[in-house]
Amino acid sequence: MEEEKENIQFQLTDKLIEQVEQLIDQQDNKALKKLLDGFHYADIAEILDELNLDQAMYIIKLLGSETTSDILTELDEDNREKVLKNLSAKEIANEIEELDTDDAADIISELPEDRQQDVISKIEDEEHKAEITELLSYDDDTAGGLMAKELVKVYETWTVAGCLRRIRSQAKEVTRVHSVYVVDKQDKLIGRLSLKDLIVAKSEQKIAEIYISNVDFVNVTENAEDVAKIMAKYDLEAIPVVDENQILLGRITIDDIVDVLKEEADKDYQLAAGITQDVEADDSIIELTRARLPWLFLGLVGGIGAFLIMEGFQDTFNKYAVLFFFTPLIAAMAGNVGVQSSAIIVQGLANDDVKGSINSRLIKEMLLAALNGVILAIFLFLFVWITKGEINTAFAISVSLVVVIIIAGLIGTFVPLFLNKRGIDPAIATGPFITTSNDIFGILIYFWIAKLILGI
Repeated sequence: MEEEKENIQFQLTDKLIEQVEQLIDQQDNKALKKLLDGFHYADIAEILDELNLDQAMYIIKLLGSETTSDILTELDEDNREKVLKNLSAKEIANEIEELDTDDAADIISELPEDRQQDVISKIEDEEHKAEITELLSYDDDTAGGLMAKELVKVYETWTVAGCLRRIRSQAKEVTRVHSVYVVDKQDKLIGRLSLKDLIVAKSEQKIAEIYISNVDFVNVTENAEDVAKIMAKYDLEAIPVVDENQILLGRITIDDIVDVLKEEADKDYQLAAGITQDVEADDSIIELTRARLPWLFLGLVGGIGAFLIMEGFQDTFNKYAVLFFFTPLIAAMAGNVGVQSSAIIVQGLANDDVKGSINSRLIKEMLLAALNGVILAIFLFLFVWITKGEINTAFAISVSLVVVIIIAGLIGTFVPLFLNKRGIDPAIATGPFITTSNDIFGILIYFWIAKLILGI
């Protein structure tokens, strides 16, 4: 029965929340601990996110640091901030001492600077304290900001028997042993150990005789996104981190990379939607306004630009009023094609799949846009000709559509590539920026070509 219970996926229900709240109100600590003991710490964090602050603090105080430290890492950031404000520096230090160094550094970094030092000073384990302090010195978006100090390392001069003894003692401090790293006397990373080779080797053999010199690693200053790409490319569960002298400093595990990818995906999604900073649904109206207003203002400017362009072709409207009614179609097609093209390029850049020169990409996109444009233009030509009976007008609108689609495709391809070369997040190019610019260009090209063909 116990085995079946572990396989049941956790579900947060109103009934469960009511049960927890009732036990808190009754201060039935024994029943509450028994209920929560059956859940993973991530599930308990999910429960706490649904409670008010007083109720969440009641549970935090009730459970031991071994459990609550992990719960803190899983709490919603805003709720964690509130909980930490209600804990003393000593209480936070007690939680920190139960965590791996990377998680501990992440939590401390969220505290105000003056409180950070107060909490660090209360950590009793001097080695843990020093390692956390070191991690806090690295930028968040670098390998140093991601890595944990906990790892298993052995020296090339050790024997297999001695190595196994040291591995057992080191592994007690490491949650998951993904790899065993080999270093020289100066602590420089020189390779890794295969557990299979270690097990079958003779006890008196030296590690230098059996280690594998081929080992992937990243520099401590490497960008976090680049680390994620390396680990994804080589399908790594963990990767060692070294400094400029090849000294082994720590390791980055796949769970940290998943967090990086999630944050980057959230950021790109918001940029694509025209939100310029990291916000959440429950943020204040002022914060949400600051994030959204710049791109909305861009849209307003784009609309004014489109109005001025159309006003400049007023004579064309007077003679061929039908052109006016197809303006939204041309603008929409320009925006859609631009977003499609930019989305493909941005995705390729994110996955490191975009290779070759910009020119080859532009030529490919031009041919693709031309093919799509011609197919759509034929359909549009027949529609205008049949419904309006004006073959010249139908031809002018159809030709305009082809050119607009080609230009939109080129812009949608070039802009993200250009931004990426300049070190700017290309995800900007999938949002209102590309839509607005293509709308304006599309309308301008539409009326200019129509005027040229119709001889106005």
